[in-house]
Amino acid sequence: MSYINDHLRHVYWNPYFGGFMLGLLLIATFYITGRGVGATGGTKSTVATTVNAMAPEHAHKLHYYEKYFDEEKNPMNNWLVYETLGILLGAFLSGAISGRVFVRTQHSPKITSRTRLVFAALGGLLFGFGSQLARGCTSGAALSGISVLSFGGFIVMLGIFGTGYLFAYFFRKLWI
Repeated sequence: MSYINDHLRHVYWNPYFGGFMLGLLLIATFYITGRGVGATGGTKSTVATTVNAMAPEHAHKLHYYEKYFDEEKNPMNNWLVYETLGILLGAFLSGAISGRVFVRTQHSPKITSRTRLVFAALGGLLFGFGSQLARGCTSGAALSGISVLSFGGFIVMLGIFGTGYLFAYFFRKLWI
């Protein structure tokens, strides 16, 4: 059994196959739902539900949350929530099957785990803020937008990857 786990530990899917499968998923999502994929919609529903559970008066006063609190709707009963849960479950299962599920912090030997985690959290917060400005994340605004030849989708994709490319030089010591 140890041989199998050691052997599978370094087996990764071909990235072209992964991209092909993502394309098929996108086509299926457009066919089934009439919309593209996107993770930030599920995240927003989760945040709205959490804010409502912790501070309902605050949640109902803000214009941002009002669309989530219709008397007949539950923000968690949204297909994007289920899509996001499926992504998390699929990633966990993929890691478990290939023997790569464990808690660790990967980083350059030049920095500490704490520094890596701080910059990862900061990057996540900035990306979350940016996805709100762009009205969607990489999958929603960029990938789904480009698939329907939306000019905005191309702009978002250029902004995401162009900014990443420009800033990579300054932050390269976090991973090299």
